[in-house]
Amino acid sequence: MAFNSTASSFDALYPGTDLSSLNWAEQQWVAWYVWWGNPVIATGMISFLMHEIVYFGRSIPWMIIDAIPYFRRWKLQPNKIPSPEEQWECIKQVLWAHMTVELPTIWLFHPMAEVFGMKTYQVPFPTYSTMAWQIMFFMFFEDLFHWTAHRALHEPHLYKHIHKLHHKYSAPFGLAAEYAHPAEVFILGMGTLAGSLILCLFTEVHFVTFFLWVIIKLFQAIDSHSGYDFPWSLKHFLPFWAGADHHDFHHMAFTDNYATSFRWWDSIFGTDHQYHAYRARVKAAKAKAATADEFYKAEQEINAQILSEGLLTEAALEAKVKKN
Repeated sequence: MAFNSTASSFDALYPGTDLSSLNWAEQQWVAWYVWWGNPVIATGMISFLMHEIVYFGRSIPWMIIDAIPYFRRWKLQPNKIPSPEEQWECIKQVLWAHMTVELPTIWLFHPMAEVFGMKTYQVPFPTYSTMAWQIMFFMFFEDLFHWTAHRALHEPHLYKHIHKLHHKYSAPFGLAAEYAHPAEVFILGMGTLAGSLILCLFTEVHFVTFFLWVIIKLFQAIDSHSGYDFPWSLKHFLPFWAGADHHDFHHMAFTDNYATSFRWWDSIFGTDHQYHAYRARVKAAKAKAATADEFYKAEQEINAQILSEGLLTEAALEAKVKKN
């Protein structure tokens, strides 16, 4: 971006700043904020644009993969491919949540962040090592928050009136990562935001670190809903990484696997027993099958049984609401 702002805006925001001492990214950051002349508007615009570009930009490759039969060999539920109608319905609900919940939250984030002492338009940026450990803290905090809030959303009343919408798709796909009731988008979104604000109480945090964290979080959320487990998927290299198969089971069984990034909370709190039993059954079926077709048939039978049991679990939850 060209540095085409007025001298008054620059002097107001960056008095005494020597541009030549900044790296390219920092210079573009300065140019953006000076061009808008208002940090609240500048932060809101760059945040919302980033969110929409990353969310839909990351979802498009998964839409293309879903349309290519070659990739079905790595599809966790290969007999369930989202139709164009389902994807369009999903897009409409996602955009509704973005406009009604995420847009206001994004615009309010700048003044709220400054109350907590977060640096926003200021330069220079933190060091790479500082950004790295802070992002790791954000991920750790968000994952624990997500497990807790997600588990609560499976309580009967919260499930029926809020979380049920997200479980419309028993075989999730990338676009469905934020297909949810606006209340759920707000509740779970607090886990993404709160870690950075809490950390501000103990050390200096820059908005650019939070900005990078949100990009990582969007990639993680979309990929975990993709419905694909490739040999090169991250969970094959980091055993504690949840990955798509971890969350795909949750949608299929309507229970277990409440965490989002890491597997350890479900292991610690005992909310992954059914998942491990399912994986053991699939592994045994693979060992027993004489051909790939035989294994495919056996796996689909197991999946159908898990889904049937999951639907009964969901019905039982809703029945508790009716009793009360």
